[in-house]
Amino acid sequence: MNRARIFIVLLVAIVVGGALSYAVYNFLQNRPVTVVRTPEKNVVVAVGTLPLGTLLKEEHLKFVSWPATNLPPGYFERKEDLVARGLVQPVVENEPILESKLAPKGTGAGLPPAIPKGMRALSIRANEIIGVAGYVTVGTHVDVVLSATPPGAQEQISKIVLQNVEVASAGQVIQKDPEGKPQTVTVVTMFVTPEDAEKLTTASSQGQFQLALRHPLDLEEAKTKGMQMSQLIRGAAPQAAPVVRAARRIPQAVPVPPPIAPATNIEVIKGEQRSTVKF
Repeated sequence: MNRARIFIVLLVAIVVGGALSYAVYNFLQNRPVTVVRTPEKNVVVAVGTLPLGTLLKEEHLKFVSWPATNLPPGYFERKEDLVARGLVQPVVENEPILESKLAPKGTGAGLPPAIPKGMRALSIRANEIIGVAGYVTVGTHVDVVLSATPPGAQEQISKIVLQNVEVASAGQVIQKDPEGKPQTVTVVTMFVTPEDAEKLTTASSQGQFQLALRHPLDLEEAKTKGMQMSQLIRGAAPQAAPVVRAARRIPQAVPVPPPIAPATNIEVIKGEQRSTVKF
């Protein structure tokens, strides 16, 4: 009898539990889903990678949805506000076009609007080795090393003439060699002060340039004395041999021998013999 009651209670518990579970499942399945939507805005971005100096056209631009709560400062919502303006900084694909990356209205495109105030853009001729094998790109900072023979010197010297110079552009152009044949050369354009522009112009006629790529956060100025081939081989500049001066000879007094007393002669007579004895 007790077993039957236990069996009946257990069966009722299973049925009631199953019914409740089915009711909860059915309730959750039929419950409407609430979707929380974040407000968005259309932001103008670049269709592809655009280099510095690009004159923006409508085909360079497109719209993407951007969360309205996290809009980038200086963004644009209309393509019309960007057409015919130049880029002063390169942009990549899907990057928002910001006011800080644009030249002022009416200044056009190309390099001139990107030149910082008080600076000048100056180009030097280089090759792939001098250009650090292609790693010198827009925005990188370099040191300019000049290799030349100073007037009156017999040996070439290498010396850093400019430090921490920003690169504005680096690319290849076709020029004619002394024989008139076309050749491809690499031209690097840098932002320099007017004084540094004079240094580069003077140095360009005296020797050749080498660019040394530097870390963007390294702002410390290096102090060097330059290097010659003879110093490089010897390991250091020759040092003058120390001058050894002879000690001054002091004349020494020569002792004077005591005077010799005059000799005394005594004549000794023995019979017929005579002899003289000196004392």
